[in-house]
Amino acid sequence: MAITAKMVKDLRDTTGVGMMDAKKALIETNGDFENATDWLRQKGLAKAQKKSGRIAAEGLIGIKYSNNSAILIEANCETDFVARNEEFQNMINNILDHSKGKNTLNDILNTNIDGRNVDQILIDKVSSIGENISIRRMKKISGNNIGFYVHNSVSSNLGKIVVAVSLSNNDEALAKQIAMHIAASNPVALSEKQLPDELIEREEKLYFEQVRESGKPENILENIVKGKMKKFINEVTLLNQNFVIDPDNTIRQVLNNKNNDILDYVRFEVGEGIEKNTEDFADEVMKTISN
Repeated sequence: MAITAKMVKDLRDTTGVGMMDAKKALIETNGDFENATDWLRQKGLAKAQKKSGRIAAEGLIGIKYSNNSAILIEANCETDFVARNEEFQNMINNILDHSKGKNTLNDILNTNIDGRNVDQILIDKVSSIGENISIRRMKKISGNNIGFYVHNSVSSNLGKIVVAVSLSNNDEALAKQIAMHIAASNPVALSEKQLPDELIEREEKLYFEQVRESGKPENILENIVKGKMKKFINEVTLLNQNFVIDPDNTIRQVLNNKNNDILDYVRFEVGEGIEKNTEDFADEVMKTISN
């Protein structure tokens, strides 16, 4: 069967692969469009498996807010160049548009979009974009009074840091201001009660060792450590932090003054917790060429 330019174009438009890959798929399947699509997906799977071990620490955070909930997802890729690619951004928005009613990352990955689940879409994007691509995490936050902030944004709902805050009472301006504060200060927890026990124990041990090395008398060590721990807790807990917009007041004091409370919050930053490789630019370019 003769493979026409229109057939190649139609397959490219549907799958997003390059012209030569589309032509080869049609040749291999004797011009059968569906079989050619499946052939490309199989090849895409092989590419995805090969690239899945590569570190994907760049990307974007996306947020979708509707009615009384907001969903955040982190979509990762290998380079900031791809993160700014329209195809990558459209993929995130498409997934977010179909995220209503989803509560877990597994729900997101198994979401059916136009006959394909998100897992398969990611495999196809690896083939067309050429980088390891993944959806690493998601979080759903609920409430009637949610505000959010997008930092280093490429659009109104996509950026490098995204924060969503749920308040007990409606105050859109305050919710956004607190979201901006969280983006800047990156608290560990809302209050001392939510701090992990292992973190408290590690910091106390560290402070005791520091104080002993300073030569302070044993009878005042405990009080010095208590003072240091109080300062540490104030620095890492949201309610005890000084409000960046009003440094004379803590977040707790601002909320009390406005008769409001934080019910929940979430802060996602691209790549946090991922150990990144460091290599010089020349090596990076050579790896790209070889792949």
